[in-house]
Amino acid sequence: MNRSNIDLIIADSRFNKAMHYFNSADWYSAHDCFEELWHESVDPERQTLQGLLQISVAQLHLEKGNKNGAMILYGEGLGRLRKIGSPDLGLNVKRLCKSVEARLSVLQHDGNLDLSELPFLERK
Repeated sequence: MNRSNIDLIIADSRFNKAMHYFNSADWYSAHDCFEELWHESVDPERQTLQGLLQISVAQLHLEKGNKNGAMILYGEGLGRLRKIGSPDLGLNVKRLCKSVEARLSVLQHDGNLDLSELPFLERK
């Protein structure tokens, strides 16, 4: 893992914008910012960015009522964020994964998503 690549991503204004959009539930804008960074990145940072991107898109699917699409993307995003060697990019990835796992479980059991917290990005 190249620490300088991670530092460059963390310092990039698009990363900070993406975090802001994500935490404001502006999923489409978060997706766009993360996608720009993803296109320019290499592994292992690319895996983490793709996981964040997929969680953003899962939320977009939920807004459109596509629960199956959301479940698939939640699962793929979790897989990338949990992958051994995926850097946390200075984020509390454990908290994010816990939140997404809870939402995925609610969806799998036809529960009420309004009772679970939205995914949120916080710095470590």
